[in-house]
Amino acid sequence: MSLRFDAIKDVSSGNSKVDVPASARITAIFGENVFTLKTARQFLSDDAYKSLAGSIKGGKKIDRAVASSIANSIRAWAEGKGVTHFTHWFQPLTGTTAEKHDSFFTIKGDGTTIEEFDGGALIQQEPDASSFPSGGLRATFEARGYTAWDPSSPAFIMEIGEGKTLCIPTIFVSYTGESLDYKAPLLKALEALNKSAVEVANYFDKNVTKITPTLGWEQEYFVIDEGLANARPDLVQCGRTVYGASPAKGQQLEDHYFGSIPERVYAFMRDYEREAYRLGIPLRTRHNEVAPAQFEVAPLFEEVNLAVDHNILLMDIMSRVAKRHKLTVLLHEKPFAGINGNGKHNNWSMATDTGVNLLAPGKTPKTNLMFLTFFVNTIKAVHDYADVLRASIASAGNDFRLGANEAPPAIISVFIGEYLSRVLYDIETRVGDKFDEQDEAILKLDLHRSIPELLLDNTDRNRTSPFAFTGNKFEFRAVGSFANCANAMIALNTILAETLKGFKKDVDGLIEKGDKREIAIMHVIQKYVVDSKKVLFEGDGYSEEWHHEAERRGLPNVRTTPLALDALATDKAKTLFENNNVYNHIELDARHEIELENYIKKVQIEARIMGDLAINHIIPSAVNYQNTLSANIKGLKDAGLPESAYASQLDILKAISEHMQVIYTKVDEMVEARKIVNNITDTRTKAIAYESQVKTAFFDDIRYHVDKLEHLVSDDEWTLPKYREMLFLR
Repeated sequence: MSLRFDAIKDVSSGNSKVDVPASARITAIFGENVFTLKTARQFLSDDAYKSLAGSIKGGKKIDRAVASSIANSIRAWAEGKGVTHFTHWFQPLTGTTAEKHDSFFTIKGDGTTIEEFDGGALIQQEPDASSFPSGGLRATFEARGYTAWDPSSPAFIMEIGEGKTLCIPTIFVSYTGESLDYKAPLLKALEALNKSAVEVANYFDKNVTKITPTLGWEQEYFVIDEGLANARPDLVQCGRTVYGASPAKGQQLEDHYFGSIPERVYAFMRDYEREAYRLGIPLRTRHNEVAPAQFEVAPLFEEVNLAVDHNILLMDIMSRVAKRHKLTVLLHEKPFAGINGNGKHNNWSMATDTGVNLLAPGKTPKTNLMFLTFFVNTIKAVHDYADVLRASIASAGNDFRLGANEAPPAIISVFIGEYLSRVLYDIETRVGDKFDEQDEAILKLDLHRSIPELLLDNTDRNRTSPFAFTGNKFEFRAVGSFANCANAMIALNTILAETLKGFKKDVDGLIEKGDKREIAIMHVIQKYVVDSKKVLFEGDGYSEEWHHEAERRGLPNVRTTPLALDALATDKAKTLFENNNVYNHIELDARHEIELENYIKKVQIEARIMGDLAINHIIPSAVNYQNTLSANIKGLKDAGLPESAYASQLDILKAISEHMQVIYTKVDEMVEARKIVNNITDTRTKAIAYESQVKTAFFDDIRYHVDKLEHLVSDDEWTLPKYREMLFLR
């Protein structure tokens, strides 16, 4: 019996049910495994606490004189919870997290054994930097790299089975100082935006001293039975199915979305939520998504840096907890063809230290002018740097999703809704005029002096837009589910920081010429509206008409990752990131190289899996069924029956043979194409060749014939779990 049928039998037996501890009150367990400031107050001296709090709240450097005191306090707290080891927890450019565990245990010179954790071990460690992606920044013989503590993201205790490890969130840099991770440039981008945004916010409120970008992500994922997943080598190796015929029922009845959560999945959700709450991840929402076996989880808004850490941490938690339930979580952007893929919508805004959401329309003319300032600057930033944003969400997995009928197209555009579109049109065409009272949403708009009160829910939602305003935030919908949110957030916060710097320069220039401040602000806003209006689109992003319209407007539509990543190699991008101290040109070139290499490797792996499955699973299954058909035909012939008695068997036999021959030929040609492409030395050229000469040239064609065979070959002979089983058996 094949793994497929073993897995089906196991699912049907109901033996996979796992008892989950009774749900506790969330507030009773929330953050219990996190070294929060509240916890720190119980363990630290006044000086140490002030130093730590100043670092977390104000970005001040930790005083090394008190670092050992902080480290000892964290150790005492952790040991009280049964922790024996610690690690610097960082996010290298592999797309996952990394950790190297060290014990508190040490031996002194006189042989005394003790547990210790000093300030040096807290602040800095030296992992091998040559074994992680570096884009040429590190060679094998240049191994040294550094992890450095990020106090703004609190230490936490990770429990895996009976083991407990103290995790210290850190940045990761090379021996020569270049960033080798996602966190270091993200922190720089957040600081760049803080500086630029505070200067602009001070036009309206001199009390603003800090602006914090906020993020609320929505993580989509599939959950399928572990046995069925393990019987699919493509899922094990690639995270997606490279073959698979569409089942009779997919998502066409639309009965899964917001439906009743299956009991087994519900137990899994409660289990991973419990672990997440203990780690301070403020999960709020869970529900069925559109596709069968697809679900979503979303937290409350947090500061971007912490939200990014929590997202990547939750992805790890979900995958581990799923194993306890004999389930597999699929975070790939397109695990199954023919149904919706996974996204990770990044809901982003900015908050002042005076308690104002800069993207929330206010209740006074003054606050509404501030809202419009940041609203229009964001639109202009997206317009001016659409290519950088597109590059930030480019990946081999996301290429399968973007532009399909469930995800935004690769064209970067902004949706703002009918009401705000009218406001911007009025600003563009009628600066200097007075607006009459039109409805409850507009109150005597005098553009020379003020902006009216705007209603909070002044937009509909557009699921087809990659970047949509949703009332008090922008939703960057094009981010892929497997991505680290940091990549998109680095780009978005940096481009707005740069745009706000230009805005302040433009406004100050008009003020110096004699304009009043509000009038100068309105003139610049008007100019920005005119300059960036072509990026605004209110219609159906899925439609073919939009593709033609976008082309007419001159908006790029870069469908593949290798070409999308070209934006990182431009002088414009290098100037952008260097001006804001996020990447120097060496670091940016390295990122470009790493992303291209990652794309090449993923397409290469998928091509090899396709070949392996075709030769070792698909064709043998087809041959076995051919033998059955041949024996049947021979038996009928020997019995003296006319050909009409076995004509249908002959037709099936012929069709199977034809599909098999095409598969074998195409796989062989794909292998030869890979050999040719592998000889290309330039990384960009190689990535483009893998996309055009391997992926585009063969993937869909081979899949078509394999999926046709799935419909022809006897179910008993087919070794790979089918879509109907993976998506509906749980």
